Amino acid sequence: MPEAPWGLSQAQPRSASPVHDVSRPGCTAPAGRGRWPQLLCCHMKIESLLEDLDSDDAARVEVAAARLAEQADSVVPTLLQGLADVRRSAELEPVMRVLRRIGPPAFDALLAAWRRKEVADWQVGQFLGVFDERSAGQYAALAADPNYGKSGNGFRGLVRLRTDSEAGLRALVGCFARGGLVPYKASDYARLLHDSFRPRLRSLRRDPAESPRTRRGAMAALVAGGGADALDDRDRAAVERLIRVKILDEIPSLPSSTLSGWWMAVPGASYEGVFEALGLHDRRPVTVAAGIQAAEGREIRVPGPDGGGRTVGRAFVTPELDGWRLVFGPFDLLVVGDPWDGMIETVERVSVHCGQAQLFFLDDAGGSDVWMVAENGRVIRRYAAESDPEWEGDPLPWETLAADDPDFDPEYDEAPSNAGTTGARSACGYLSVDPGEVGPDTEVRGHGWLALTEPGVGHGAFPRDAPHLRRTAGGPGHGPRHQPRRRGRRGSADLSRSCVDATHCVLMQCSRCRAPTEAEAPPAK
Repeated sequence: MPEAPWGLSQAQPRSASPVHDVSRPGCTAPAGRGRWPQLLCCHMKIESLLEDLDSDDAARVEVAAARLAEQADSVVPTLLQGLADVRRSAELEPVMRVLRRIGPPAFDALLAAWRRKEVADWQVGQFLGVFDERSAGQYAALAADPNYGKSGNGFRGLVRLRTDSEAGLRALVGCFARGGLVPYKASDYARLLHDSFRPRLRSLRRDPAESPRTRRGAMAALVAGGGADALDDRDRAAVERLIRVKILDEIPSLPSSTLSGWWMAVPGASYEGVFEALGLHDRRPVTVAAGIQAAEGREIRVPGPDGGGRTVGRAFVTPELDGWRLVFGPFDLLVVGDPWDGMIETVERVSVHCGQAQLFFLDDAGGSDVWMVAENGRVIRRYAAESDPEWEGDPLPWETLAADDPDFDPEYDEAPSNAGTTGARSACGYLSVDPGEVGPDTEVRGHGWLALTEPGVGHGAFPRDAPHLRRTAGGPGHGPRHQPRRRGRRGSADLSRSCVDATHCVLMQCSRCRAPTEAEAPPAK
């Protein structure tokens, strides 16, 4: 058993002098028994009740818990008084066991102590994780609190208990209706209960008795749980129109290749072939910002047709940028098999469908710098370096050969006749488009597409989260060792706080997109 947080061990001797319970005349209970602080017995005769909680006798445990619950307003603050110097979760375990046994009264007393700042935030987070189904309503009430930290703790409890309740649903709607930063556990809750909540949220969305704010919150909760696919036809059509409106005014900005990144480029005139070449499905129009955010999001596992699982990701095909379309997405799903051989096979396959294809890969941590160009199914030029650079194919007209470099000394230096000097960060600008230079001066045509790497999944299955590093199988030669981690100029913006996702943009009352839309029109009668 962990040492008590107030530093008293089980072996500590009992007080020689009895301390009487001032609230109960006639009490002669000696103070300081066991691991509980003497201060408890100065206020009430509860030491034996605390020890009864660890009894093997279920009846004694039940009676002790009931009596402690009656005195929770005094017991809980006293238990928390000795925790100021506690730094380890394990030291909180004795108190956590008591709170768990007492149940809902301890929940309320803990929140009251938190409001009085008598307990640290991180300790409250630990304590709020111990209550069971008896406190489901209290978790829902906490989730409805406008304070971000309190609301997050409430939703964490609802998720842990998998609570399906009207109070939980209302807390979810209220959270999204407020706008601003939404606790990530609220989105987890929306996804967890989506199948159950969807019909009720749709009904709430169209209820004329509800306020526009509540109806907007219901719509946002639907999108958080199941994406735009969860909306009814009317709202879905409104969102699609809004996306197209936003596309017209968007100034594209792509991830910088600083640190690492990977992408492909295909001619704008023949880009349609990339969807078949890469096995992409269910494409739909999307803004550049939303497409990049989605492509950097995590993959998901879904059931496969054979009963097993399959991994699904999202790929983003940009609008035409100075005559080229770029492709971003999960490396391990778009480039299959051995990383090095897979890159060659992928760029050649795409070039069959699009006439030409280019692939760029950068990983400063691993030392990888790769670019290759393929035409009509064959790589015509390739550069790869992890230590010594390797070149394949004839130099392209814009390249500077290593032998022509001013620093090249033929007496001491050696270089193949086809060796160039340009890595991927520079080559992309000559070959097609440098992602880091895309901006207001870039000529843009059409719109971007967001597509899935597997059929029959739907966009609503994906959570909205920040990009993360994903390890892939390393290979010999110049194969990449990690899924690239791209860092855009905007960073990983929270979708509920910026003009990133057109659906959330209208729902969260973005100041840049407040033109009236069908999505916010009064419900049909």
